[in-house]
Amino acid sequence: MTPSFSRLAIAALLSLAPAGAAHAATLEQMAGQMIVVGFQGDEADDASVEALRAELAAGRLGGVMLLKTNVKGLGAVAEMNAAFRAASPDLPPFITVDQEGGAVERMTKDVGFTEIPNAASIAANNTPAQAKSIYSTMAASLAELGFTVNFGPVADVNLNPNNQVIAKFGRSFSADPAVVASYDAAFIDAHHQAGMLTALKHFPGHGSSTADSHEGFVDITQTWKPEELDPYRALIGAGEVDMVMVGHLYHADYSDADAQTPSSLSPQWITGVLRDELGFDGVVISDDLEMGAIRDHFTLEQTVTQAVRAGTDVLLFSNTAKYRASLGQEVLDILMAQAAADPAFAARIEASYQRIVALKGGIR
Repeated sequence: MTPSFSRLAIAALLSLAPAGAAHAATLEQMAGQMIVVGFQGDEADDASVEALRAELAAGRLGGVMLLKTNVKGLGAVAEMNAAFRAASPDLPPFITVDQEGGAVERMTKDVGFTEIPNAASIAANNTPAQAKSIYSTMAASLAELGFTVNFGPVADVNLNPNNQVIAKFGRSFSADPAVVASYDAAFIDAHHQAGMLTALKHFPGHGSSTADSHEGFVDITQTWKPEELDPYRALIGAGEVDMVMVGHLYHADYSDADAQTPSSLSPQWITGVLRDELGFDGVVISDDLEMGAIRDHFTLEQTVTQAVRAGTDVLLFSNTAKYRASLGQEVLDILMAQAAADPAFAARIEASYQRIVALKGGIR
């Protein structure tokens, strides 16, 4: 059952929030914190960037996602990120980037950023302590550029050596869940030292899959194994996890009746397993909701409403499938319409806001 938070409870929560965060007290501003979008533009004075700054300042947007197309140079990135931060200084935006190392990097040597190897290489050639040193250097560089969230580490267990999206690019630390957890902890600790947040991914486990959810539907019913949850269980138990990123993976045993529900829209996975079984009460963020596994099967309204009802706190849209500057507002309109029609949905928004504000208090 979804807890219902009264206005008094929200007011009490806000009294514990970072100084000045109380301005985000309306339901619309609470819903805005749940939205992170990609954008077009690579300089602070671009019209698109200025529009995003206005959305952040008004509380209609919780953060932004930078892709390689947004990276013109280190100086330009630092100026953009500083502008995003200045737009909402009391409740810092999630300024997010995918910077795992190896093939998955948005900041590259082409713009003067020091690249590092992929997870498989890191684990093969370094102890967890040595890996932490490598990740500390990377995290400090990202923090210096103004990023607040790095979408990593990968918690996927390398169970399928022919995996198209994890094994192929060396994105998993190991086939041993305990080894994965130890290197994940090194990654997380390094980022925490730099004042950054992380997102453990891709729940409930992409390492055994035989397809790529970027391209379309991924069925893990026959391949997924319970030990793929072990890194999450260990790190959640240790209190290490800021966010869990949920992938778009379908398992017949965790789907809605007569439907092929991906994990990112599945209450069985998010509320049942992640929240109830593993005991995670932090921020749940979706993987990019414009991946083929989602956009080919669900409308925007279905995607937003099902993700929130399943227990997702932050809705991530790369805004690359069919770019439009209005995407964040479209998502916000859907959230508000559902909240107006359904008090339980409004309570979901309030609960997500509570988690997000608590997490943002750790951003430096």
